[in-house]
Amino acid sequence: MDWKKDTLDYYNQAPEAFAAGTRTADMSDTRSRFSAHLPPKGMILDFGCGSGRDTKAFLDAGFRVDAADGSAELCALASAYTGIRVRQMLFNELDAVDRYDGIWACASILHLPRTELADVLGRAETALKFGGILYASFKYGTFEGMRNGRYFTDFTEETLKAFWEEVTSLKIFDLWITEDVRPDRKEEKWINLLARKG
Repeated sequence: MDWKKDTLDYYNQAPEAFAAGTRTADMSDTRSRFSAHLPPKGMILDFGCGSGRDTKAFLDAGFRVDAADGSAELCALASAYTGIRVRQMLFNELDAVDRYDGIWACASILHLPRTELADVLGRAETALKFGGILYASFKYGTFEGMRNGRYFTDFTEETLKAFWEEVTSLKIFDLWITEDVRPDRKEEKWINLLARKG
């Protein structure tokens, strides 16, 4: 099994259906919770931007956005939707230094095994400016492995805090649980966090 290839194949094989299913999801409350900590016209990395839903919302709100996704097909769709060039980049290819006021990793880095997630969090910390903010969300639970064609690493409050303190110096200052905003997924729960550099 090649978890990385299989996960990317999932998104590359039916990008239109995935985009249609996520663009209508109302993430406005969570975006506001994140952007409240950013300077006006701040620079955001939409890290695994998927359909481009949040990139477009951030652009419309006056932020500058660098959008990236691992799926070539989703990059093409998101570029057309947002009006900016979305670049194809795997999470472990992030190499920016002190560039972003905020990194938005909405339902994206949850596709990494813990070993790779630790490395990517280090890359995110390096890419953030001092005082910069990371938002990340994970499915709530204890599962890790392939599920429905994709790799997932789930967390609870306890496992996330323990993992986080072990692998990164980004400081979590807000942690909350939400229901899935998609009407057919109300039984699913998510764990969300905001963490600051410095």
